Order: sequence, then C-alpha cells, then structure tokens
Amino acid sequence: MSRREHHHPHTGELSRRGLLKTAGGLTAAAIAVGSASVAPTADAAPASFTHPGMLHNAGDINRAKVRVAAGTDPWLSGWNRLTANSHAQSTWTPNPQATIIRGGTGENYGILYNDIAAAYQNALRWNVAGTAAHGDCAVRILNAWASTLTTVTGNADRFLAAGIYGWQLANAAELLRSHTGFDLAAFRQLMVKVFYPLNNQFLTGHNDACITNYWANWDLCNMASIMAIGILTDDAAKYDQAVTYVKSGAGNGSIAHAVPYLSTDSDGYALGQWQESGRDQAHSIMGMGQLGALCEMAWNQGDDLYSYDNRRFMKAAQYVAKYNLGQDVPYTTYTWGSSQNCAQQSQTAVSPSSRGQVRPVWAMLHYHYNRRLYLDDQYIAQMCHSVAPEGGGGDYGSTSGGYDQLGFGTLMYAK
Repeated sequence: MSRREHHHPHTGELSRRGLLKTAGGLTAAAIAVGSASVAPTADAAPASFTHPGMLHNAGDINRAKVRVAAGTDPWLSGWNRLTANSHAQSTWTPNPQATIIRGGTGENYGILYNDIAAAYQNALRWNVAGTAAHGDCAVRILNAWASTLTTVTGNADRFLAAGIYGWQLANAAELLRSHTGFDLAAFRQLMVKVFYPLNNQFLTGHNDACITNYWANWDLCNMASIMAIGILTDDAAKYDQAVTYVKSGAGNGSIAHAVPYLSTDSDGYALGQWQESGRDQAHSIMGMGQLGALCEMAWNQGDDLYSYDNRRFMKAAQYVAKYNLGQDVPYTTYTWGSSQNCAQQSQTAVSPSSRGQVRPVWAMLHYHYNRRLYLDDQYIAQMCHSVAPEGGGGDYGSTSGGYDQLGFGTLMYAK
C-alpha cells in the first residue's frame, strides 16, 4: 500500500447484498422518486436486490433533488448541463428499429444510442425534478424499443453494441421501474432475449478468437450488460456471472488482466498500467467508464469491486488520469495473443493518440474513492474537476465515443 493510501473502514470487500437480503432490501423503497405514482411498499424491492440500484441509488437521486432545488453548486451546474442537452427534452421522438446493425453493411446503431441518451436524460429529469412530461417521454422511448427491437447484428462489433447499449438501456429502465406507464415486463423480455444471449456468447466464446484478442472494453461492456440485466430482472445468477468474471474471468476485462502491471510513482502514488494504454487514450478513458459502471452498479447491490484486489482499479484510474493530464507514466511492454491463432503482438510504449480526450467518466470515480473512502486520489481528482460539470450523450460529439457513457456524474455523484 502506498503512503498516499489510508485505511478506511469501508475499503475491504463488502457484501452488503447479504445485508440487503437479511433486511428484506426495503431501504431503497423508503425514498419516493420522481412522481406521486411511486408507492413505497413492502414488495417494492425484492429481498436480494435493491431498487433503484444500478448507477444511481435512492440516496443519489434524493441528494440531487435536494441540492438542485436549493440551487447549490456543483449540482446546479450539472443540472444545467443536463437540461441544456437536446436529448433531455420531453419533445424527443423515438425512432425504434426492428434490427440494429453495428459493423458491416447497413449500420444504423446511431439511432439506438441517441434514443438511449434521450431516455436516460429524460428519466433523470423526471427523477430529480418530478416533471411528468420527462417521465412520460422516457417511457415512450423505452416502450417503443421494447415492442420493436428483435435483433442486434453486424460484424464482431455487434458484441460492442449488445454490451454498451445493453447496460445503458437497463440503466434507463431502472430509473423508470416505478413509473405506472412503463411496461417493465416487456422491457425485461427485450433485455433477456435480445441482449443477454450476445453478452453471454461473447464472454464464453470471444467470437471464436484467441482469449486475449479483444481489448478490455469488449469484455467490460458485456459484463456490465449482464450485471445490469441481472439487477433489472432480479436474476441473481446473471448478476453473479458478471461479478465472478470481473474477479476471475479469462479475458482482458477481468481486473487482473485489465490492469496487468503495477508501479508507484515518485510522489508515492500507486499506479496500474491499463490494458489499452498502448493502444490509445480514447479507449483507455472509455475503460474507466465501463469498469466504473460495473463497480458502481455492484456497489449499489452490496459488492465492493472498486476495492477488489487491493484497489487495483483505482491504481489504473490514477495511471490513466495522470497520463491524460499531460504527465509521464511508466510503461511495461505489453504482449498478447491475437486473432484465432494467438499470433503474438506487442506494444512498447504508452500511446499519445487522443491524449487528454474529455469523457464524462471521472466524477463517479473521484466521489467514490475520495468522498466515500477518504483516499487521496490526486490524479483522478484533477481529471474530475478539469472536466466538470459533466455532460452526457450529445455533449461530446455525434460519433459513438461520445455516447459510450451515460454521464452527468457531477449532478449525480458530487458529495
């Protein structure tokens, strides 16, 4: 442990899920969210899962609600970033497709990620401000997709689509599960029948490639989708599948493989080389958002992946943040097997490509490590504050990278 990291009573591997089971999981039902249509009843939260319990729990929502109403920064600045986004308007019209294609001929997946951003952002506005029009808009979007989408396809990139848009859709749905107009049953079917099979196929078969062929993000987004689907459908087996893979999976998304090398810098901060650091910084920062989403969802179900393996993820986030702040980081030659025959490839230096790219992934990490655990997260903190207030899909360009994360961390995580 570096001298900059301090012990805290909550840094061990917690399993609050066990506590939630014992308590009946009723705590999340105690705070009504978004509208009078919410009735906190004894059966609102199943014994083994707490709801809302993905990227945002009831406490996060209530804090944002109170702080925005009081006009307090940085929450108000985060709220203003949300309400200014074109996707966050209650007039958004969904464009559901029967088939979504990512990779190859006929790509149309931009339609889906734009509608997801709109559903999530309108759902946030409904939860935080209680505005019925935004809740209704989010419901219209998700109900339309649940009744239309039957296939996600394309070349290998179909697995990226199933992963990224799977966990994001489930998160939007989680924010709407108390809305009387939302067809939760139909949406659960969509997730289980269209998204989960692809997520599971990728993690178990890796598109018939060498186990190390695909970058960490491919595993991470599919794990996140499986975890989110498990929470949405109260399916402990799916949830546990994702947690187990994060800890011990054979692919590059498990924590030991995603963070292959550890070091300590001259200021005493522990660093962890990210698996994609020799590739480019856009995908490295994307990884902070994908693994961050996994850790936050697990945390809200009582499992502490943030601290798993002596906080290995924090060391990676410090490493990625430090380099993207313009500072030097050590780099150990990274070698892996590629394609179907595991042909050896190597990267010998950290890649400057896309260095300093802004993505809304840092608030989640900073407010966890620094405000929940009281750790000195020097580089993460600097990145968090340099990109605040965080926006979301639509604020970072029109291409898919700007939609790889749902965003609005300043509004939802500041403490």
